[in-house]
Amino acid sequence: MTSDSPWLSADQQQAWRRWIALLTALPATLNRELQDTEGLSFSDYDVLVALTETEGGRLRVGDLAAAVAWERSRLSHHLRRMEKRGLVEREECEDDGRGSWVVVSEAGVASMERAAPSHARLVRELVFDDLTDAELAVLDKVLDGVLTKVRANGG
Repeated sequence: MTSDSPWLSADQQQAWRRWIALLTALPATLNRELQDTEGLSFSDYDVLVALTETEGGRLRVGDLAAAVAWERSRLSHHLRRMEKRGLVEREECEDDGRGSWVVVSEAGVASMERAAPSHARLVRELVFDDLTDAELAVLDKVLDGVLTKVRANGG
């Protein structure tokens, strides 16, 4: 399915534009829902998911940046805002004086517990409810293939 032409076919162009529209519309919709239900941004939710899925609810800053696929500077700015709102805390890393841990706070855990059910419900409604098992398997395979290529290309 490759050619020497740099241009997308009409079908590829249509799929690509829908993909780009989805990359904008879906996070905006999820962000709005999280703001309305719990006062969290989609970015807050990403960070809290990464932390709450780890043993002890804590990660080193570099590991957290990798988990959410953000630049460290973006993460640092965002963590400051989350700290001010009491969602996360920082702890000194005893074995490395330069490093620190990011720890989900009790308030952060409580926010996740309140936000997660409606967030999951909306994701299921928007993305998965209308898919057959076969379509879900194809979607998963396509997304895995694209993600693998993007990561191999430095993304």
